[in-house]
Amino acid sequence: MVLELVTGGELFDRIVSRGSYNEKDASQCFGQLLDGLRYLHERGIIHRDLKPENLLYEDEREEAKLKIADFGLSKIADSDVHTRSVCGTPGYCAPEVLLRRGCGTAMDMWSVGVIAFILLGGYEPFYADNDSDMYRRILRAQYTFDQRWWSGISKNARDLIERLLVLDADARLTAGQALRHPWVGGLAAREDSLAEAQNKLREFNARRRLRAATDALLATRHFILAGMQRSQATQHQQEQQKPQSTAGAEMSSAAAEPAFTSIY
Repeated sequence: MVLELVTGGELFDRIVSRGSYNEKDASQCFGQLLDGLRYLHERGIIHRDLKPENLLYEDEREEAKLKIADFGLSKIADSDVHTRSVCGTPGYCAPEVLLRRGCGTAMDMWSVGVIAFILLGGYEPFYADNDSDMYRRILRAQYTFDQRWWSGISKNARDLIERLLVLDADARLTAGQALRHPWVGGLAAREDSLAEAQNKLREFNARRRLRAATDALLATRHFILAGMQRSQATQHQQEQQKPQSTAGAEMSSAAAEPAFTSIY
């Protein structure tokens, strides 16, 4: 298997490290993401796990291209074959995925809408204290543009997000349609500084990395405990299968000893 080496880091990391950031910068990033998705979708490929961690720059140059990474959950589908399995990352999954309905390329476009929301607002649109509440909000497409963070964002940017975070998958913009949206083309994107959004995005990045580190620690602990349990079970099974020693006729009962001792 041959894979492309990308060394430019994640999209959100590059944004928070920039000296300045505005809607036009965001729209350019978004255009590259949509262009890649259009290529995939035209060939019947559904990514199924779009999220910030899977958007990487090819190298550290300012003009480097944005790449879509991690196709471990991707699927090839056509008009007769639709995936019904629940997959992806909580918070980015489309409603039809959670409901186990037939899912096509539109599920990727919902994830794109979530990414766009975070890109401009700096926080997750369906965030909740627990997964149940988050899924309930996703199934209702229940999100709001908090004016504390969105007052400086153009109506065109919000219009694009509203056309992506739509419950009806058939009504969602396709990658090709989204590419023709005036905001993505840069014509309707503001050039005012988005310092507040950049700061919020920096906080979001920190939380995301903390969650990833916590999940990795819990996963490691789970594998260690599972390994210990398997080892103990194997040892116990071997001990149970080992024949018990019995005292010979020539040995007195006082001299007889068990072949082994099991400790629990």
